[in-house]
Amino acid sequence: MSKSYVAILAVVLVAALLGMAVAEDPGYLLIAWRNVSIETSIWVGIGFLLACWLLLWLARSLWRLLTASGRRINPWSKRNLQQRASALATRGLLEFAEGHWQQSVRLLKRSAPHSELPLINYLAAARAANELEDYAESDALLREAYEATPKADVAIAVTQAQLQMVRGQLEQALATLTRLRKDHPKHLYALKLMSQVYLRLEDWASLLELLPELRKHKVLREDEQQALEHRVHAALLAQAGQRSAAADADPASLVIAAWERMPKRLREDPELIEAYALQLRGRGREEMAEEALRAGLQQQFHERLANLYGLVKGKDCARQLVHVEQWLTQHPHNATLLLAAGRLAQRNSLWGKARDYLEASFASRRDIQTCAELARLLDRMGDSGGSQRIIRDGFEMLEDHLPALPLPSER
Repeated sequence: MSKSYVAILAVVLVAALLGMAVAEDPGYLLIAWRNVSIETSIWVGIGFLLACWLLLWLARSLWRLLTASGRRINPWSKRNLQQRASALATRGLLEFAEGHWQQSVRLLKRSAPHSELPLINYLAAARAANELEDYAESDALLREAYEATPKADVAIAVTQAQLQMVRGQLEQALATLTRLRKDHPKHLYALKLMSQVYLRLEDWASLLELLPELRKHKVLREDEQQALEHRVHAALLAQAGQRSAAADADPASLVIAAWERMPKRLREDPELIEAYALQLRGRGREEMAEEALRAGLQQQFHERLANLYGLVKGKDCARQLVHVEQWLTQHPHNATLLLAAGRLAQRNSLWGKARDYLEASFASRRDIQTCAELARLLDRMGDSGGSQRIIRDGFEMLEDHLPALPLPSER
């Protein structure tokens, strides 16, 4: 038996039972109010109430249907405005992703006032306007973003600083980030952006003050942090060398102060040791330069430091030569170290030893500096033939680097 037959039988059964109940006892209902009275059976009253409830339910349903249809049909309803804004925003963001800046600005600006998230629209539009180099429009969009979402001041300030950096407005970007960090000192991305601005401004002193905070909060990767520290201290060292100390002060005092501010780890870096030694040597502090170079070479052998060690004059030149000869036991065929030993032997007037070291260096590596040192020494020692031979060897080295040009035939 199908469900429809069961339903019909149930309705007939209920109607029969209801009819029997009405026939057996119709009941009596009296409603009186002031001078008005209504008399009827209880069943008619119940039927009337049910009819009234059904009428109200139908009226309410009809109203909901009409209003819902109105929202769908009415183009100015809030629902339709938001839907169109969402569609425009999606198109605008797609144009932004594809690099169509002008279309992106137009679509995002139109959608922003009616969008559920106007901030995103305004920020993206500001970036697109910045790509068009319409900086006035970009700034205006950022102001509208703030008016639409005042609580998003951090995101807006970060975006503004990034755009100013792209434009090359570094001073303005620094001012924006300074205000942001004043209000939100724990904002790490602002700290990172500030370090980038200082780096581009080459404000090494300010960047030096920022380094501990960058390391404490691990804003950069360890290799990036170390590279930045190296660059900052190298720049400060060079900057100190460029400045002139007071007339009555030690000319190397600023260089020494910059060196002492460095972390111990950086004072063991060969490149920084070389830069420091060159600064000291240029200011007549060769003894200090020799000490710094010797300490560095004792930590680890480095050819550039070895070459510079042979050029500086320390407090005890004989002791200097002893140090080089000790290093030669570990690097017996190193041409740079042999050249340094030859020069220091000359400083100690050990002509024969100097000749041996220079010849060994030249044999290990045909270098123009070694050639010149050896030729000069042989000439002063009276070996003009040997000096001329070395000079010819040096000329042949240079000739390999000369352009191929026509030459007169030999006679």
